[in-house]
Amino acid sequence: MAHLLGGENLHLEFPTRVVFDSVSLGVDEGDRIGIVGRNGDGKSSLLAMLSGRLEPDGGRVTVRGGVRVGVLDQGDTLDDALTVAQTVVGDRPEHEWAGDATVRSVIAGLVGDLDWDGPVAGLSGGQRRRVALARLLAGDWDVLALDEPTNHLDVEAIAWLAEHLKTRWSRNAGALLVVTHDRWFLDEVCTTTWEVHDRIVEPFEGGYAAYILQRVERDRQAAVIEQRRQNLARKELAWLRRGAPARTAKPKFRIDAANVLIEDVPEIRDKVSLQSLAVSRLGKDVVDLLDAGVSYGGRDVLKDIEWRIAPGERTGILGVNGAGKSTLLELVAGTVAPTSGRVKRGSTVKVATLTQRMDELDQHLNDPVRVVISGLRTSYTIGAGSKATELTPGQLLERMGFSSAQLSTPVKDLSGGQQRRLQLLLILLDQPNVLILDEPTNDLDTDMLAAIEDLLDSWAGTLLVVSHDRYFLERVTDQQYAVLPGQDGGGRLRHLPGGIDEYLRLRERERATAGAGSGSGAGSGSGAGSPASPASAGPALSGADLRAAQKEIAAAERRIEKLTAQADAARTALAEHDQSDYVGLGEKMARIGELDAEVAALEERWFALTEQIG
Repeated sequence: MAHLLGGENLHLEFPTRVVFDSVSLGVDEGDRIGIVGRNGDGKSSLLAMLSGRLEPDGGRVTVRGGVRVGVLDQGDTLDDALTVAQTVVGDRPEHEWAGDATVRSVIAGLVGDLDWDGPVAGLSGGQRRRVALARLLAGDWDVLALDEPTNHLDVEAIAWLAEHLKTRWSRNAGALLVVTHDRWFLDEVCTTTWEVHDRIVEPFEGGYAAYILQRVERDRQAAVIEQRRQNLARKELAWLRRGAPARTAKPKFRIDAANVLIEDVPEIRDKVSLQSLAVSRLGKDVVDLLDAGVSYGGRDVLKDIEWRIAPGERTGILGVNGAGKSTLLELVAGTVAPTSGRVKRGSTVKVATLTQRMDELDQHLNDPVRVVISGLRTSYTIGAGSKATELTPGQLLERMGFSSAQLSTPVKDLSGGQQRRLQLLLILLDQPNVLILDEPTNDLDTDMLAAIEDLLDSWAGTLLVVSHDRYFLERVTDQQYAVLPGQDGGGRLRHLPGGIDEYLRLRERERATAGAGSGSGAGSGSGAGSPASPASAGPALSGADLRAAQKEIAAAERRIEKLTAQADAARTALAEHDQSDYVGLGEKMARIGELDAEVAALEERWFALTEQIG
């Protein structure tokens, strides 16, 4: 494969430290490289040097003649004085860009729902990020350098971007460099991983899952990385083999080797013990939303929400920006009152929310970290039953990546990722039994995300998560719900037995229905208005087949209702059961699992049938 660009003996240093020392590497045609590493180790600096935006202090970067490098920065570089159209295609004549299939696909995939002739000023952060991506992808580049491309994007936009990059930057079709903490995206897109650490860049074959395996093997053989980081990597590997990514057959490493490495690794979470402890702390009543709705200014934001949250439940919430996810969580937390229906809250419920803001730290900005935690409780319990462990706040800080030297650092001088971790620590030390996480992965590197996930694995309580980080959401939750618009307005809550994949199918179907009678879009009237129309949901049934499907749907609904009632009764029995009888608790949990699995299968069948009948 042809060489495109590379670095030779690269040296980079800042006033306080050396970032790279004698680093040599190359990028060839067809490479799709993911760049990972801890916050501050130099990932963005490496990308900037290779793309020509940062001059190294030593060594040199070479670029083959004629190679064009396109760069996506972390920051917002859009000109508010321009329209969306001017930003994406510039001054190119309409017949020119409209005749380019790639440009049409980019416009449809990223900005098809925006006002094509509207101003960039006033767009949300996620919309501006999509416009910036569309502007870059509409260009003609040999190498793409993307710095945190998934920031501010929802799961739909991330899925579209991954598919586009895999198609456009296939083998022998240019090269791709990506700095991202989104592990699902790394595994989906990249075929090589570069780890930036300790002034060097270490290459690994494959995406994130393969990188984790090779890193574990490297750490085991060399024995130079501390035991804690190795155990986290092993646990991460166990998740990759047992969790959702493994079912997609994406990891490309040897299965036998992986099985040997994880044969002594226990299940990610001890669900029986955690459920038992959650029931004892919460009782059988947590928070019930009963036909709840919220309206603002005469507009329904949420409507007819029926959600009975169970003790120990771990649920992820999906939905587009503005769908009502935050309002739903505020209903649960009690910071917003329903305008219709009611919210029933258990007497022992103590809710805490990790918001995107850092309000918990505002009053401590000038205080050293040790002062902030000194007034908190002296110990924190993780795990349940015989596996319960007591940690001091200092030990918990160390578990979350703080060094002893950082204990004297004022909060205002911590990095964004360190402040995020300290914020979570303050919330956990307050010992809530219902924890709400709103976009918790912001500013965290992949190693620290693994550490947070490990901590949450041993947290006994009800966990509700809103995140666009698909990997994190699937990793820490056991089920997902979506806030979807109802036919008469107002968001409805829908269970997703098929997880995020089912959510993406539902959204695709919504777009297909909405676009069936509409020809508007970018360049409306020019023939470029919906460059990539969604696929049809398939022919509808008729006659005897239709009647049979409707009959099966009705039977499935009755069966789901019956099984749901049985599962609720089983959960009530679990809450009232002798908490010291672990055998009995295990049997009841197993029964609940069987009922939930049957409901999930029936819901999948119901969904397939409703799609068939149109």
